[in-house]
Amino acid sequence: MANQSTVTSFVFEGFSSNRGLERGLFVVFLMDYLLTLAGNFAIVIVVQMDFHLHKPMYFLLSNLSFLDICYTTSTIPNMLNGLFQDFKTISFIGCFLQFYFMFSLGTTEYFLLTLMGYDRCLAICKPLHYHKLMSSKVCRQLTLSCWVMGFFWVVTPITLISQLPFCGPNIINHFLCDRGPLITLSCRRDYITEVTFFTFGTVLNVCTFLFILVTYICIINTILKMPSAAGRQKAFSTCASHLIVVSLFFGSVMFMYMRPSGKNSLSQDKVVALLYTVVIPLVNPLIYTLRNKEVKIALNKVLTGVLKT
Repeated sequence: MANQSTVTSFVFEGFSSNRGLERGLFVVFLMDYLLTLAGNFAIVIVVQMDFHLHKPMYFLLSNLSFLDICYTTSTIPNMLNGLFQDFKTISFIGCFLQFYFMFSLGTTEYFLLTLMGYDRCLAICKPLHYHKLMSSKVCRQLTLSCWVMGFFWVVTPITLISQLPFCGPNIINHFLCDRGPLITLSCRRDYITEVTFFTFGTVLNVCTFLFILVTYICIINTILKMPSAAGRQKAFSTCASHLIVVSLFFGSVMFMYMRPSGKNSLSQDKVVALLYTVVIPLVNPLIYTLRNKEVKIALNKVLTGVLKT
């Protein structure tokens, strides 16, 4: 990521110039971060400790929780530090490292949510062949491929943006390093870079969304053919949490990144960015635990064991 620019660091505008408001936001975001870590770590630990949860569905859920831990850690600690600083600075290299890890982890979440949809499709549509088609070995291989593809997918567009000339000003109208603000700060408009980033994002969004859509068409078709109402309800309940998470994550990210950069409202983008960096990683474990009886039972067992000791 070598760069010939004169800019060696960036300054975030953050949320407000009001120091009192920023102190209040610090408390809110700190509590959010701690609760996010606690909720997602709880799922990772419970899935590892309870052998009843040693299934592909819960292995994927624990990976999603670990991913959310990494995702929030790539942005929130730096944001919290900035809320106590008059000048919220970040080095040039630090900015693009944050940019890379945030987008790599976000892309990995796309692939992982798509794999979770495929897993539910096999479980409902091919129940007799499920354990063969989604064995522990296959599940681990597919999960690993999600992580690998996520970290390689964004290399080209982010490298291109890092090569843009930044000759000042260096003030980012955001609380993190993102595509829109960085392209706005570049002193040369590079349409190839913008088109490349937009194309990579659009292909990722459209392909994963269409794959999930097809899996749910198959799932709904199979559920409607079930003779038992109880069977239909049970089958749908295993997919409901995934559908909620997909809707929240895909909806917010598509809104943010499937628009040309010139159409972005940076103030509006801050609000949307808060949704997928702060809110969604917090509510993901709540959505899955509140709707999943097996996870709630396992959590109660672990908590009971901890309290007894």
